Amino acid sequence: MSLVKRNNQRSLADPWRDLFDVENFFPEWPAVKRNSLPAVNVSEDDKGYAIEVIAPGFKKDDFKINVHDDILTISAENKSESTEKDDKRQYNRREYNYSSITRSFHLPENAKDDAISANYNDGILKLSIPKTKTETKASKEIKIE
Repeated sequence: MSLVKRNNQRSLADPWRDLFDVENFFPEWPAVKRNSLPAVNVSEDDKGYAIEVIAPGFKKDDFKINVHDDILTISAENKSESTEKDDKRQYNRREYNYSSITRSFHLPENAKDDAISANYNDGILKLSIPKTKTETKASKEIKIE
């Protein structure tokens, strides 16, 4: 296998190339999509900062939000298992699903670390980070409302 991406020109001299080309055989692995970074919107006004994390499919309890040394870390983990049995046929099916996300943000000096609030509704996690004139540093886990 080569690390250099080839163009899609066919060659009569190499008929086995497409057979062993993993990218053509498995064009998009579902696991790669599940572990990708979520979309994030960051905004600022006179009172503070707002972060919106687009994370559908998660529940409020799946999230863990921590702040430590001016680093805000948002992570979520979702595990599910489904089992299907059919008495008419002789088979069982068991599927596992796992998805996780993690994003970290370096907070500015004027962010009030100890007053961060979070809310999760309709697949969007919203964090509100107020501004302060004096520098504050906190280490804590943030509860989602």
